[in-house]
Amino acid sequence: MSDKLVRRIHPAMRDDIGDLITQRPVPSSHLEQVDPFLFLNHHGPQTYAPHNRGLPFGPHPHRGFETVTFILEGMLMHKDSAGYESIIRAGGVQWMTAGSGLIHAEISPPEFLQGGGPLEILQLWVNLPPHLKMTKPAYTGLQKDDIPELSLDGGRVTMHLSAGEWEGRRGPVESLTGVFMSTVAFQPGGRLRVRGLAERNVFLYIVRGALEVGSAQDRVSAFHLVELGSEGTEFEMTALEDSVVLLGHAEPIGAPVVSYGPFVMNSREEIEQAVRDYQAGKFGPPM
Repeated sequence: MSDKLVRRIHPAMRDDIGDLITQRPVPSSHLEQVDPFLFLNHHGPQTYAPHNRGLPFGPHPHRGFETVTFILEGMLMHKDSAGYESIIRAGGVQWMTAGSGLIHAEISPPEFLQGGGPLEILQLWVNLPPHLKMTKPAYTGLQKDDIPELSLDGGRVTMHLSAGEWEGRRGPVESLTGVFMSTVAFQPGGRLRVRGLAERNVFLYIVRGALEVGSAQDRVSAFHLVELGSEGTEFEMTALEDSVVLLGHAEPIGAPVVSYGPFVMNSREEIEQAVRDYQAGKFGPPM
């Protein structure tokens, strides 16, 4: 057994979308992806006043990957052209497989538009391998109570397990590609050792707080992504204060990534076909 080493710590860059506070650690000028994790937007934290305009993510298409959305605070309404619809509240998760293509909207429900309130959301894009790019679209909406809550390290660490396995417990999402995905809350001094990482890439983003990561105990604070080396099979992190992290890991795909806006494929020709299919109405009826 050997520890994965911290290769680099990447700050999230501010990139607001209208009045929505947004920070993005990947992609960046120094990190294109953490294969198969392509993109992360951290929206908020912020508080919306009553009678607000809500989230700006009206109907738009996707093809070739999955979106995983963590609602840390507030609420989120999902609708898509495959007929899926839900309102997910704080602590819940949306897992959407765009696959061959659909149109979806992630907007604020009427209750939030009228009353306002706190909002914090993480949206992660997870790539699909070439043989699954055109898989049938699917959607899973999970409320907080649907997600196993694991008490670890004597209660100082709480893991919310969306997908994958931890000490015999399984998350409710059966990932097409064996992705492990969770959020983890730490009390000060809470420690977590993550094992079984041979030939897997780790996605570790600090949402809030500060932790020491790896055998060198690199200090990492909120709004930073930790890039770990590909060698090694495990690593440890210890919280210096109340903290929350987004923790995922998966086997790298290793295929070419060609993206154009909301489409992620393996070649320019496939992108051009996606655009033609969308324009021809093959992603479902307009919303």
